[in-house]
Amino acid sequence: MGYKLRMARSKDDEKYLKKRNGWYYYYRRVPTTLLPFYPSKFIRVALDTKSNEVAKVRRDELLEADEDYWAQLKLSLKLEKLGERMDTTHAQSRYEIAKAKALASGFKFRPMEQLADPTQIEEIVKRVLAVDDSQTSDGRLNPILVDAVLGGVDEPAVTVTDAMTVYQNEIMTSSLRGKSPAQLKLWRQTKDRSLRYFVDVMGDLLITEIGRDEARAYFKWWNDQVMPLDPDEKPKSPKTANKHFGDMRDLFQKYYTFMGEEDRQNPFRNLSFKTKKSQQKKRLPFSNNWVRNKILCTGVMNGLTPEIFLITCIAIETGCRPGEIINLRPEDICVNETVPHLKIAERNDRQQKTDVGSIREVPLMGVALEAARRAPNGFPKYHDKINSFSAAVSAAYTRRKLFETPDHVFYSFRHAFEDRMKEAGLDYELRMLILGHDIKRPEYGTGGSMAYRLKELQKITHPYPSNFFDAFDASRAA
Repeated sequence: MGYKLRMARSKDDEKYLKKRNGWYYYYRRVPTTLLPFYPSKFIRVALDTKSNEVAKVRRDELLEADEDYWAQLKLSLKLEKLGERMDTTHAQSRYEIAKAKALASGFKFRPMEQLADPTQIEEIVKRVLAVDDSQTSDGRLNPILVDAVLGGVDEPAVTVTDAMTVYQNEIMTSSLRGKSPAQLKLWRQTKDRSLRYFVDVMGDLLITEIGRDEARAYFKWWNDQVMPLDPDEKPKSPKTANKHFGDMRDLFQKYYTFMGEEDRQNPFRNLSFKTKKSQQKKRLPFSNNWVRNKILCTGVMNGLTPEIFLITCIAIETGCRPGEIINLRPEDICVNETVPHLKIAERNDRQQKTDVGSIREVPLMGVALEAARRAPNGFPKYHDKINSFSAAVSAAYTRRKLFETPDHVFYSFRHAFEDRMKEAGLDYELRMLILGHDIKRPEYGTGGSMAYRLKELQKITHPYPSNFFDAFDASRAA
């Protein structure tokens, strides 16, 4: 019934239509009660036509949309008067309009509770005088301007959970572009876990309710997790505490920057958990003797899956990160070039470890070259599945006792490669380039030719038995 009524009324001759230079416009006054949601008293939309009939059809569409939207706004206002919280979208719209109107009057919007501070008396007087000067000839004040200048519009009631939704789905979208599905999933899981910790401890507070006292209380809770009073309770690491506490600090800062309040003081500021280097668990490198006598031995790795066998060989002689190796594409494995090499390339389907340093070319030599020749298509089984690979390789190495100590991990190959380069006296910048570390200085040159890189790296190549790949090749041929 309501739909037909609006459509019938909309066909009232030229109502809400204006014509200028032959072109039609939809022109309509905003209801007084809804002015807080609009920047001006009138809606003016170009209909992009000179045809009266077409203009009427388009006017009717806009009229129907406005009526529906205004019905929602009026319902929100009615519910607000009854004590209900206005939905975030409408509340944010009203708040942004109030800020804009305050600025147009020469003032920055400030909530009423801030202006009520006795130290702000001079500011209040200025604002009251400005409002008084704007009254009409008959002495009436503009209530919308009064609310804007004197802070009478409430900030949207946005909970921490609401703010995190905006953070993930609006604020950070450009930063997330290029992440693979697995990387994006991990990023969201981490942020959601940080939110869950906060809500479990502090409740789903309105973000406006989070002040220094709340931040300190949350900091204390994390401090108790890092240094529990109960000796039987396993402490959480300072790194974990810093990660999840820092996520809330970042959420607060980026949310208010996004909302145009860059100077709002962050309640989580200057609070963190210090970690001594001695407390940080350092990944140990494999020793040369272990790699040569326990891993690069005929038969030791027989029975491993082809992927784990070949990825191990590539890791030993390139120092590449496991995630870089498992995500190699066929075009990244250049074994037929003058200097065979891997391309750790810029990708559209996933982000590399760093923006600059990780994009590089690494010469292939020794067992890594032979392994790459046997993996022309890369390792699709583990593409974008670093957790699956880590679990599989850890289980396989543990079963076969291939870890030098309980503190060694697969990543230890990368650390061993770094130590070998250092001990052989390779140039520092070459080492950083090969490992994919960013060098904090202006970039000059390319880091040396591929032939130069290979010549230097051949100084550290591990020897391996001539029949090392025989069993592997035989199993593939069977």
